[in-house]
Amino acid sequence: MKALPIISAALLAATVIPAAADVSDGKVKIGILNDQSGVYADFGGKVQGAAIEIVDADHQNKPDIASNIARQWYDTEQVDAIMELTTSSVALAVQGISAEKKKIDIVTGAATTDLTGKACSPYGFHWAYDTHSQAVGTGGALVAQGGDSWYFITVDYAFGHSLEEQTANFVKEKGGKVLGSVRYPLGATDYSSFLLQAQSSGAKIVGLANAGLDTSNSIKQAADFGIVAGGQRLAALLFTLAEVHGLGLQAAQGVVLTEAWYWDQNDQNRAFAERFFKRTNRMPNMIQAGTYSAVLQYLKAVDKAGTDETEAVAKQLHEMPVNDVFTANGKVQADGNMVHDMYLFQVKKPEESKKDWDYYSYLATIPGDEAFIKAQDSGCPLVK
Repeated sequence: MKALPIISAALLAATVIPAAADVSDGKVKIGILNDQSGVYADFGGKVQGAAIEIVDADHQNKPDIASNIARQWYDTEQVDAIMELTTSSVALAVQGISAEKKKIDIVTGAATTDLTGKACSPYGFHWAYDTHSQAVGTGGALVAQGGDSWYFITVDYAFGHSLEEQTANFVKEKGGKVLGSVRYPLGATDYSSFLLQAQSSGAKIVGLANAGLDTSNSIKQAADFGIVAGGQRLAALLFTLAEVHGLGLQAAQGVVLTEAWYWDQNDQNRAFAERFFKRTNRMPNMIQAGTYSAVLQYLKAVDKAGTDETEAVAKQLHEMPVNDVFTANGKVQADGNMVHDMYLFQVKKPEESKKDWDYYSYLATIPGDEAFIKAQDSGCPLVK
């Protein structure tokens, strides 16, 4: 198992002065569990005087594989916390095991609101984004900018259904209307019939309720059909900088999306991105910056608690504000959701890009309190 570059950077930034240690087995060990091979593939220090170790593994988007790895890490390898957890089914499975073992998990790569809703855990945290924040950002904010008629192309499983439903609700709430939708199987390669239906609907916005390679392939084929050139706008409901880079601006131009973080927003982000680029030869997206933030905040919590004992660290994670390169004044709700601002961007035309990785034009800020479900409305049984 290798240490991921993003986490190595986090550890270098998170080294703290040793204090009186109360750390189990003499080390703080963090597991990074993500998809390194499937459709969602992307991507020294001490605390309290104890060494920090990182392990990582590929769950292949399979909850059973992820569950086996999590149990092995917790039971035999003394892993204290698991983070990243791309894919909602995987995140839900591992969060259940973490709750059973009384271990902390911080999800940055999965989108389902169930993680802080009906499946919430006293030791579970959701960090970078969720389907609700994506729906509010891309759905609600676009209607406010005139995109008031929608047609959805939706991947046919729980994630896609949820993303479409939540976005449609915000479109209607803002005064827009949904003209129709079509569903397709995960991993489809031919989107022509779905795109033709969206084109013939006359909707101002074609909403892509999918992710990963599905989104990339549907955008690529939409360019072939001239959807954006014909005056419609593509709204990618879960799309990041990595996918834009993979597609290139010629195909991705004009796509509207919501992210929690962009490398070229300010000097602090640019400085972090330069360090990341030196290690990986790519710019970070919101999931990678969010994973950095999650690891850093966990180590801060261990340091402040003076121990890696789960209850004490979870208490600090709930109480401490989040101030780092990922966000300013982030706050963790009682349901474990970390609330922070989200941003609406549009992918630039090739001629608008002035340098490598200069891909986004800023459109709007969605305040965190609007982007995320309030704890009392989340359905989390831990919230009174």
